[in-house]
Amino acid sequence: MGTRSAGLDETAERLSADTRQWVGRHADYLGSPAAHAELPATPHVKALLQLALLCRYWSRLAPTDPSLVGPAAVVEHTWLRSDFPRLLTGDPRYARQFRLMYAALAPAGTATDAHRVALARLEADGFLSPRRKSPYLHLETRFYADLAGAGHRLASYPELYASSLLARAAARRIAEPDVCEVTHTVFYLSDFGLRDPGLTGGDLERAVHVVDRLTEHCVRQGAWDLVAKLVLAQHCLGVDPLSTSSGAAGIRLLARALSSDGAIPGKSVTEQAAANATPVTFFRRAYQATLGTALAMLIVTGGRSTWLPAAGASAAAGGTR
Repeated sequence: MGTRSAGLDETAERLSADTRQWVGRHADYLGSPAAHAELPATPHVKALLQLALLCRYWSRLAPTDPSLVGPAAVVEHTWLRSDFPRLLTGDPRYARQFRLMYAALAPAGTATDAHRVALARLEADGFLSPRRKSPYLHLETRFYADLAGAGHRLASYPELYASSLLARAAARRIAEPDVCEVTHTVFYLSDFGLRDPGLTGGDLERAVHVVDRLTEHCVRQGAWDLVAKLVLAQHCLGVDPLSTSSGAAGIRLLARALSSDGAIPGKSVTEQAAANATPVTFFRRAYQATLGTALAMLIVTGGRSTWLPAAGASAAAGGTR
């Protein structure tokens, strides 16, 4: 832990504003017939669910942000589409979890019989019970079931933490735990920073240590997407990532990666879009990391918008759609 470096607040706010603007400019494509034709079905559905998750926190922390208008409209329109519930079930591996997320992330005013049917089917087939679930899937299901207001027989959050990979990594110093599973465990326990994660004493201290160590590792690897998740996880554990050496390094890494268009151009240094990438290829490479960074920095900065960026005034040719 330490004190904030000069200018880091401004860097974080600029990163937050620029990535949100990029999402705002590209959300229309995600909801368009062109995206339906050009993007694989399952990644397309997943991208729309991720957009709905971002809008949930965006509307709470920065409800007057003009960049929110487009994404919120896309999500609302998508949730009212009569064919969207069918698209959720295209891949049997994800069908039930996608249906639960669909019900949980429905924007205000869009609840329809389709949402109630989705929850009823999940309850009927036993998905909202602990059976045959890994600890992580059990926790994820509990989080979205609670958001959806669904009745369930799932374990409590303290029980779910105790069986999680994060708890095992903290207790046994697992060399390379799955970063996505560790960070999303923190997100679900804390509702992405909107509530106390419920960890106390040694559990909290050890969890902070695991996340800090993973942040340092992923910064060294240039893993932009994972660094954004880890910076947010620090915040969700009650640590100010702008005041930790690993968190500050992560924010600077993301700021350096930011394109002139406001995008994080890929999941990592080694997985970024090529300079001559087509707009569709660039979108597919950049979307997840940019949206994840937008979510992380929105929450870390509390939605502040004092930075007035120029990104978007002249978008990079490879990053527009």
